[in-house]
Amino acid sequence: MTGNIVLLGFGIARAGGLPVLAPVISTAAFALGSGSGGILARRMGDRHPAHFSYALGLETLALGIATIVAAVAHPHSGRLSGYAMIVCMAMGMGLRNATVRHVGVPDMTTTVLTMTLTGLAADATIFGGHGKGTARRLAAILAMLVGAICGALMLRADVVLPMAFATGLALVTCVAYRAVNR
Repeated sequence: MTGNIVLLGFGIARAGGLPVLAPVISTAAFALGSGSGGILARRMGDRHPAHFSYALGLETLALGIATIVAAVAHPHSGRLSGYAMIVCMAMGMGLRNATVRHVGVPDMTTTVLTMTLTGLAADATIFGGHGKGTARRLAAILAMLVGAICGALMLRADVVLPMAFATGLALVTCVAYRAVNR
């Protein structure tokens, strides 16, 4: 969402021909997903496994719908199909972030690596820090980097491929999580 706010600023200033509507839609859908995640967290209380499982299932559904839209409508910038995908993905992202926030996994921010990088450097033994959380922080950074590389490579083929991959990965994670927590 940081990027959406920056893109919105550029769009409002008419810099680089960047859009205004897409980041507004994305931010609003993210807020709706985050609000829904907050409702789910309050209703589920401290039942973390069940809460996480429901949230992951809903995110998988949102990604699945976006994948279907991509496969059927072949979305492009400025078209309704593109905005529909933005809404589905941003709502799923908002729901995920509200869930992660509620569960409170340390050093695992899902959308902003700034604090992870800050923690990694600030606590590094090379700078006199205690080094705690280094492996987890590095894993989070590398997972984001590898995910970005894989997504960019898949986009060379078609938008449906990375969407289907993300949906499948979310589904496998959801099923595995539910199986482990029974």
